[in-house]
Amino acid sequence: MADGAVKHDYHLVEPSPWPLLGSIALFFLAIGFVVLMKGFVLDDKSPLFFFLGQGKPWLSLLGFVLVGWTMIGWWGDVVKESHKGDHTPVVELGLRYGMILFIASEVMFFVGWFWFFFDIGLFHELRTTEFLDENVQASWKTFPPQGVEPVHAFGLPLINTLILLLSGTTVTWAHHALQTGNRREADLGLMLTVLLGFVFLGVQGYEYYHILHENYFYGNPAAEAYGSGFFMATGFHGAHVLIGAVFLLVCWLRLKAGHFSPQKHFGFEAAAWYWHFVDVVWLFLFAFVYVLFG
Repeated sequence: MADGAVKHDYHLVEPSPWPLLGSIALFFLAIGFVVLMKGFVLDDKSPLFFFLGQGKPWLSLLGFVLVGWTMIGWWGDVVKESHKGDHTPVVELGLRYGMILFIASEVMFFVGWFWFFFDIGLFHELRTTEFLDENVQASWKTFPPQGVEPVHAFGLPLINTLILLLSGTTVTWAHHALQTGNRREADLGLMLTVLLGFVFLGVQGYEYYHILHENYFYGNPAAEAYGSGFFMATGFHGAHVLIGAVFLLVCWLRLKAGHFSPQKHFGFEAAAWYWHFVDVVWLFLFAFVYVLFG
């Protein structure tokens, strides 16, 4: 504009380093995990072995640090924009649509995994063709395959289900309290939700230790394929719980700093949406992976 005045409701962001830095961080994180599992340099005398040899954690650690830096910086900039009044009703509507589409994309990831799971669960006998080894054919005649000791659904998985259901209640309580101006109850409800999220992760970590220690999913290719699917689904869900817990932790710190009001608290609302998504996905995982096909 000639006079420099803003005459629209949209927010044109300033040039930001975070998209580029975030891309670099995710590149190092992905390559770092490949190095941890497989490695790129096998000769331990090579000068690159320290960074690219199998099991070396340095690239993945660098990726984690850069991702954390990006999250703090980018999140901080968005908070500052909100305080400056840049989040007009039109901008806030765009943020809502963006969060909805983000959650929808996450839903499709789990849809893809369930497609795979139901395929091997319902049509496992079709995998027993004459081209397969007799041991592999025999292992696919049942589901879960031979060699798999299913995790007892009504032990640790049930405890984690109750934990997540309770956390969904506490985050809803906190949201309602904030809407009615009761900051003390909002503080308490949000704090309990964050604690329950980390308790869930602790229980899942103990479950994983037990599974790996007892070799539940080993012995033949079919059992290992089942184990890969199990750890893919529950592990990615655990990663979502961690992300959601950090999201809510930031919201709790912002609440204590006085950032939210009953009329303006979309950051917290988005975190609550994400947490309910995490809850619902776990209910499907519990029902099908642990109960129905367990």
